[in-house]
Amino acid sequence: MYRLLILSGIFVLFFSATTDYGFRIAKMKYKGGGDWYANKTALPNLVTFCNNNINTNINPSDAIVEVGSPEIFNYPWIYLTGHGNVIFTDSEVENLRKYLQSGGFLHIDDNYGLKPFIVPQMKRVFPELDFIELPHTHPIYHQAYQFNNGLPKIHEHDGKPPQGFGLIYEGKLVCFFTYECDLGNGWEDQSVYNDPEEKRLQALKMGANIIQYAFNR
Repeated sequence: MYRLLILSGIFVLFFSATTDYGFRIAKMKYKGGGDWYANKTALPNLVTFCNNNINTNINPSDAIVEVGSPEIFNYPWIYLTGHGNVIFTDSEVENLRKYLQSGGFLHIDDNYGLKPFIVPQMKRVFPELDFIELPHTHPIYHQAYQFNNGLPKIHEHDGKPPQGFGLIYEGKLVCFFTYECDLGNGWEDQSVYNDPEEKRLQALKMGANIIQYAFNR
């Protein structure tokens, strides 16, 4: 079955192998040597939680998409994570900028150590923009679930508070960067990190807020 994705006036026709679901989300594959493939069980678990609790209809089988691929426009929400180096080519920079300008949403989740690499690359995507810390009153923290103190702290690394940063393009949040909280680790199967269920639930609820906000902008 073919489905039509509308991104701010750009119409993208793509094939959906699973006709029972409205769409899929994707994990971003990038160059540079960083472990883009981290958090293998995270997105399927997050999607299952969203489908069961906030009435989304997302295919729980997440896709993998490269930064420079035209397939990026098939996915309204893309997740980027890892610990290490990230490098975008010029063509990838152009493709990602067009995707975000056209209505796509990128969630960057620092899995510890990603910030020094991803921030300069995103500056190439939007030279005119800087990441700004979102106030705890921002709607992304107040969707189906209320996070009055901002992001939950899932894993401890450097003793720093969790922070949520955003790139705002023409008044719209197009990229959300979660830092020092390890949301994706909290979405993983419980057996991966043995996190308490309370922590996992906090992470899943915040993830659901991010998805709900992105789809309702």
